[in-house]
Amino acid sequence: MNKFFTVLMHTYRSKIRSKPFLISTLVTIALLFVVSNMGEITKMFGGDEESKIGVIDNTGNTLPALQEQLKAAGADLKAEAVDKSEKDAEKSVLNGDLDGLLILDKDASGMITGSYRAEDVTSQDLITDIEIALQQIKNKSAAESIGLNQEQLAAIYLPVSFEKQSLSDTAKSEEEAAQVYILVYFVLFFMYVSVMMYGSMIAVEVATEKSSRVMEILISSVSPVKQMFGKIFGIVLIALTQLVLFVIGGFAAVKLNENLSGSESIIQELKLNEIPTPLIVYALIFFVLGFFLYATLFAMLGSLISRVEEVNNIMTPIVFAIVAAFMIAMYGRENPESAFVAGASYFPLFTPMLMLLRVGMLSLPVWEVALGIGGLVAAIVLFAVIGARVYRGGVLMYGNAPSLKLIKQALLLSKEEKKNTTGV
Repeated sequence: MNKFFTVLMHTYRSKIRSKPFLISTLVTIALLFVVSNMGEITKMFGGDEESKIGVIDNTGNTLPALQEQLKAAGADLKAEAVDKSEKDAEKSVLNGDLDGLLILDKDASGMITGSYRAEDVTSQDLITDIEIALQQIKNKSAAESIGLNQEQLAAIYLPVSFEKQSLSDTAKSEEEAAQVYILVYFVLFFMYVSVMMYGSMIAVEVATEKSSRVMEILISSVSPVKQMFGKIFGIVLIALTQLVLFVIGGFAAVKLNENLSGSESIIQELKLNEIPTPLIVYALIFFVLGFFLYATLFAMLGSLISRVEEVNNIMTPIVFAIVAAFMIAMYGRENPESAFVAGASYFPLFTPMLMLLRVGMLSLPVWEVALGIGGLVAAIVLFAVIGARVYRGGVLMYGNAPSLKLIKQALLLSKEEKKNTTGV
């Protein structure tokens, strides 16, 4: 057991002190701070200044109404009349004196029309603000033309009363569903990225030792099985360490944004702090079990190759399984009650993502969740036993082209190596 912990701690310490780990962690946390505080950062660099457009009002009386609508909507946009010809006003736009030029006119029926010109018309927020304001003015003008007053117009545009009520006592409320949706999406995405990134790390670790012939020295002092599980648990600890750092960094970034902006954080707005504790526990369980399942497969296949360059070739089947699970989960987010999603959630390679999805989006009976976890644990034990035997023989194999057919050869070598060790 001491040798197992020696391999575990060696793997953990060597990776956690490596430059790739430190750089990727710091860069990711920095990105979290940048994304969470993008609004405040743009203000610091003057990127949130009020836009200014010139208006040529051919109607004679629309500009004041437009200014009033923009102000009421809280748009960061200032509309000013320009005493120039259209061509001169366009030159002002090209020179940067104006962000855009709006020409107001009326059609044959007397309704207001607008023509917006700018150097670049990809600024959708600004254009949308103008369109909404003009639409409000047009609605008001049309209502007045047929004799409607403001109260009658407001009644027309008043949203319809629409209540939603679940008949099932166990159904989730709309607010709970939104909270769960975000948590499940985050865990699914992080599980996908983690398995892809850290799983390949395990395979590369084994392949690197084999290519340098270090494995021949290691197996004389530490059994291959202890090596495999030591590496797997070491990488699992690395993944959990980085996850904790990301969560802490993300929480700090959100709190900084809350203090700088003076408004509620996204955690409070979406009430993510009210996510049920059992769901968080399930998320951790499925993440750890799912990661360990795939990590075992990566370690097993990593022992079959002799060079680091061959890692991608031998990992393709597992990558396809991960991608398939993720794609089904994305479909299942909108159709969690689908029979296809329910059936696929009991397939061990898909269980970590799909069962977590169903637990979060539906009110499943305990036995279904227990069956999913039990099947996942049984698959991990089975893969661990087979993986340990393949690993025992695979680490002694060199010079073979990467192929899944090598698993049979590795099992035979493992059996022979065990006989030689026990003297049977």
